[in-house]
Amino acid sequence: QVQLVESGGGLVQAGGSLRLSCAASGRTFSNYAMGWFRQAPGKEREFVAAISASGGTTYFADSMKGRFTISRDNAKNTVSLQMNSLKPEDTAVYYCAARLGGFYRSTLSLPGAYAYWGQGTQVTVSS
Repeated sequence: QVQLVESGGGLVQAGGSLRLSCAASGRTFSNYAMGWFRQAPGKEREFVAAISASGGTTYFADSMKGRFTISRDNAKNTVSLQMNSLKPEDTAVYYCAARLGGFYRSTLSLPGAYAYWGQGTQVTVSS
């Protein structure tokens, strides 16, 4: 089992920045690729970004490229999502997730590829 707890959400004006963190406990964190997803009311869960177990490879949804960065600290069992130039359409609950297995772009964007999920943190971007 891997337990994930997100933090760092809140209310921010359009154009602003937020940094989300996800703290992991349980199994060996460095064995897991990590992903961030988001879900807005009435919409499906959407892939945001992923990072390989070593942290050496990252992958972003097209709409987040250039605005969001993902990083991890395996010594501290944390993964972070830095979000810049936020837009009202970024408003959603953001979730971190963990998966074992390869880091394949064909699967990283699929919620079903992740075995463990946090409870989510709300991000609200006002216009």
